[in-house]
Amino acid sequence: MKATIWHNPKCGTSRKTLAILENLSKVEVEVIEYLKDPPSAEKLSQLYKDAGITPNEGLRIRGTDAAERGLPDADAQTVLDAMASDPILIERPLVETDKGVRLCRPQDTVLEIL
Repeated sequence: MKATIWHNPKCGTSRKTLAILENLSKVEVEVIEYLKDPPSAEKLSQLYKDAGITPNEGLRIRGTDAAERGLPDADAQTVLDAMASDPILIERPLVETDKGVRLCRPQDTVLEIL
């Protein structure tokens, strides 16, 4: 099975999720450091749709200026565009497999799609 993780190596939850993936021999892991290689607004839209959450639910508030920018109350496309141009606004980690997508907070949520 292949798993793609949108990862921030400075985030403890992201590191723990990656460790779960790497410790499973049946999983081939692709790591995307999304701060260096951000997903497009279209890719984010697909990820959130497949995860069953809204872009606003995938918005990182803590440690960002999202609230000051009015993003928690903005429409989905505005949030997606902001995330694509300023990827620090993306809550992490997102993991995608053939079984679905999860925002892995807490990290054990990744087990639902393995």
